Amino acid sequence: MTASGAEGMRRTRQRAAVLDTLGGCSEFVSAQELHALLAGSGRAVGLTTVYRALRELDRGGLVDVVRDETGERLYLRRPTDEHRHYLICRDCGRSRAVDAGAVEVWADRLAETTGFAELEHTLELSGVCGPCRSAQLCTPRPDMPGASSGRSTRSSS
Repeated sequence: MTASGAEGMRRTRQRAAVLDTLGGCSEFVSAQELHALLAGSGRAVGLTTVYRALRELDRGGLVDVVRDETGERLYLRRPTDEHRHYLICRDCGRSRAVDAGAVEVWADRLAETTGFAELEHTLELSGVCGPCRSAQLCTPRPDMPGASSGRSTRSSS
């Protein structure tokens, strides 16, 4: 673990397994999804340990965290030492890192003018990605002639 915020973090076998497995994920995952991935790969790490490891990795600056529409925390291994902001698709959950330099400048300026130190912030951005939007536009309305009943034309990829 090399991120500057992780220097004092104790390296455990379980935390390394969580971080390694999370590094193989291209999209944000929940703690339960991560636990299932670990179990599927033959790594015995309890769910409570997964939650604890994710909390420590978050504090150490090694993961990015967003919340889904229900408020559940989702995790992605941070590719750099700097935290990032993401745009999340409300339909499929795809994420895309976005340039939010103006937010960082504003937060730094706010810290200076208020005298606060160690300022943290959360920026939630969500929308509907292009593929999901295209699928919505192409899905026949139920009231249209020839519309299929109960079948979705959207793919789950």
